[in-house]
Amino acid sequence: MIDRSHDLPITRQAKALNVSRGSVYYMPRPVLERDLAIMRRIDELHLEYPFMGSRMLRDMLHREGLAVGRRHVATLMKQMGLEALYRRPNTSKPAPGHKIYPYLLRHMAVERPNQVWAMDITYVPMARGFVYLAAVVDWFSRRVLSWRLSITMEAAFCIEAVEDALVRFGKPDIFNTDQGSQFTSAVFTSVLLNNAIAISMDGKGSWRDNVFVERIWRSVKYEEVYLKAYASVGEARTSIGRYLDFYNRQRPHSSLVRISQKRDSGFAKSRTAVSLNGGQRLWWVDSRWPG
Repeated sequence: MIDRSHDLPITRQAKALNVSRGSVYYMPRPVLERDLAIMRRIDELHLEYPFMGSRMLRDMLHREGLAVGRRHVATLMKQMGLEALYRRPNTSKPAPGHKIYPYLLRHMAVERPNQVWAMDITYVPMARGFVYLAAVVDWFSRRVLSWRLSITMEAAFCIEAVEDALVRFGKPDIFNTDQGSQFTSAVFTSVLLNNAIAISMDGKGSWRDNVFVERIWRSVKYEEVYLKAYASVGEARTSIGRYLDFYNRQRPHSSLVRISQKRDSGFAKSRTAVSLNGGQRLWWVDSRWPG
């Protein structure tokens, strides 16, 4: 797809093909089989016990006969993009030159589609190696609007997913993310600002509101990723895409009163609105996707 001998610069070829430049230049370094096994188990434990940090995960791994130090666990967690989920002071610092936006969802009742979108990144193990999955999710319907896979945790593949969602579904009032460097970078936030979308970033006191995204990742991994051993990025992309189509159109969801998010006749006609931080619960009647 990329012709390195062509007169057209590689950066322009990547732009024309709508692929990330990082994926073109990046030369993956082999990951030790032992580390891949440890990362897979860390990922499983994190889904079950998201409050566990590197020390507790180290102890759990030791119980299972995996001798690994805390620092190595912390290194692998950083590589996987994992962090313990718990209430703590807002001590995270933005990357140099990156602006942190305030959290806008406290005590807000999300009552309709396209009111709030959220985005997150998760680690996906393969037979040999791993990739990262980024998804844009509508907070009200829990629908995965757009997604991308990448071999690096850069901003480009997140931007591609956001731009795809904007083209297909319009735009939200608010876009919520965590404070990861991909989301705080000017190149990412400019996409939202140029579309007059309010930016919200998780901060102190908002830790519970990430739970619904974690539930989506849990479904993706237990019902798809952990059942497969993807031999290539292409195979992972095809299989995950097939699952997410099922997730959006057919899979029953307890948060949607055990009905699928989209039926042949459209979205479910009644469901409970999202309630943030203990705010008032409202009922949404005859909800339809805008447009």
